[in-house]
Amino acid sequence: MTQLMNSGNQTMVAEFLFSMFPHLHEGGLLFFIPLLLIYWFIITGNLVIFIAIQVDTVLRTPMYFFISVLSFLEIWYTTTTIPKMLCSLVSEQKTISLAGCLMQMYFFHSLGITEGCVLTAMAIDRYIAICNPLHYPAIMTPKFCIQLTAGSCLCGFLLVLPEIAWIATLPFCGSNQIHQIFCDFTPVLSLACTDTSLVVIVDAIHAVEILASFLVIALSYVRIIMVILGMPSAEGRHKAFSTCAAHLAVFFLFFGSVAVMYLQFSATYSVFWDTAIAVTFVILAPFLNPIIYSLRNKDMKEAIERLLCHKKKAGGAGK
Repeated sequence: MTQLMNSGNQTMVAEFLFSMFPHLHEGGLLFFIPLLLIYWFIITGNLVIFIAIQVDTVLRTPMYFFISVLSFLEIWYTTTTIPKMLCSLVSEQKTISLAGCLMQMYFFHSLGITEGCVLTAMAIDRYIAICNPLHYPAIMTPKFCIQLTAGSCLCGFLLVLPEIAWIATLPFCGSNQIHQIFCDFTPVLSLACTDTSLVVIVDAIHAVEILASFLVIALSYVRIIMVILGMPSAEGRHKAFSTCAAHLAVFFLFFGSVAVMYLQFSATYSVFWDTAIAVTFVILAPFLNPIIYSLRNKDMKEAIERLLCHKKKAGGAGK
């Protein structure tokens, strides 16, 4: 049952209903099992990558440090939305409280912005490594890497706070149905029974932030590719390209889905396409990241093999 609160002559909404999830008897279990397996793979894959980088001395470099940070963020990024999706698929109560919805929006967007900042730091790292290799050890010190990571987290978790605080003050009345698979700004604000035109300004600010990160990364890789193409050694070119290939794949996957989902401006999509885009952004991109970083990276594959073999030996020795 939907919880409502009376406030004067208006009935205020205390919780929201996700209207996009099928009921259990309508095939909810058919979506639940694949999503559960995908979530398990995302958590396990990113956890293995994170642990392998932390314990393997071969991977004690700035590049792998940022990959470990990205994997750590992916674990929490998906955990803000997918567990609630799983519950909604098998439960008759497909609802979320107003406070829970605000928390989900805050952590989802904060972690997403932090990931974008970390990808920018990774692009800077590759730019210095390839375009200015002699100064790379002096610039990309462990201290500077930690500072970049801390700055990314600070940026991500502070930028969204004013918008969430503003939404928390809005009155919600009338319909409480969210036509999306998780709480997001646009579907939630459409339920507010007051003027929300201010969100256009906020969205414009976020669009500028996204475009700024995109331009920094894109320009860095354009310069990187130009330097790689000018290398005299074919082996050197191949090694440099293979190093950057995974980063470029994640870059296009992340910013491509962000652009489609949040830089629509006046474009409108049907509820089906909005949901399909959300699935790509929330589920597909995090699912592909561990595959990209583990299968396309020789050092990463070897580190994971060493980690798994060590665990097997430790398990065998304990028997």
